[in-house]
Amino acid sequence: MRIPPHYQQPSWQRFFAGVAIGAIISWGVFLFIFGVVQEKQSTEIEEQRTTIKELIKKGEIYQQEYSKLNKEAQKKLTVQELNIDLTNGDKYHLKEFKVKNIEDKVKNELADIVIAKDIESINSNHLLIERMIENLPIKLEDGNKYKLNMTKFMLHTTLSIEIEISFSD
Repeated sequence: MRIPPHYQQPSWQRFFAGVAIGAIISWGVFLFIFGVVQEKQSTEIEEQRTTIKELIKKGEIYQQEYSKLNKEAQKKLTVQELNIDLTNGDKYHLKEFKVKNIEDKVKNELADIVIAKDIESINSNHLLIERMIENLPIKLEDGNKYKLNMTKFMLHTTLSIEIEISFSD
């Protein structure tokens, strides 16, 4: 098989030369455009990396500040509620309303001292609270005098105190 002699005609020679020159020029344009696009993408990726690093640093800083503020807030927790429970009222045959009256009397005495105060200060003054409860005079309608003893002291945002009653000497 023989190649046709088109390569000898000047019109075909110009065509093939144009195709070759066009291929070279288009390859150059392609490389130029590809390079510009790649440069834009690499610049954008680098900007995103720096932004990510900055955001990670900010997140760590916020996390540290958040945990620091949480620790400070925990230290500054306040007592919101006071619960008093008389545990041995049935031993002295006290009716429920007398037990409730004794609990309310103790609660009223302690409410001003305890409610909305820091847990730290309440914890450091728990002996004072115990002495206040023990020195609180309880005199009922039957003429007997009673004294109170604190048996349990549980402290969080709710202060729960269990007391026992006994005859006063």
